[in-house]
Amino acid sequence: MSERQSENQSIGRRLLRGWMAIAGRFGAVQTQVLLGFFYFLLIGPFWLGTSLARRDFLAKRGLGSMETAFAAADTAAPDLERAKLTS
Repeated sequence: MSERQSENQSIGRRLLRGWMAIAGRFGAVQTQVLLGFFYFLLIGPFWLGTSLARRDFLAKRGLGSMETAFAAADTAAPDLERAKLTS
């Protein structure tokens, strides 16, 4: 390979590395723009709908005077038959 071909190849490589660095930055910006666009396109209307409907998705308003949704578990006396069923 002649010296001129080697020099052209190194210039080509430098141009390629420079272009890839610029393209990488463009790609990072484009990713953020697309994520933001889809976030507002998908999440925004859902948030707007729920805030306008004022719906309680956790159904906490129906608790009344109980103040908690905790329910005590049904307890049974420990015995050998019950232990065999769990294994």
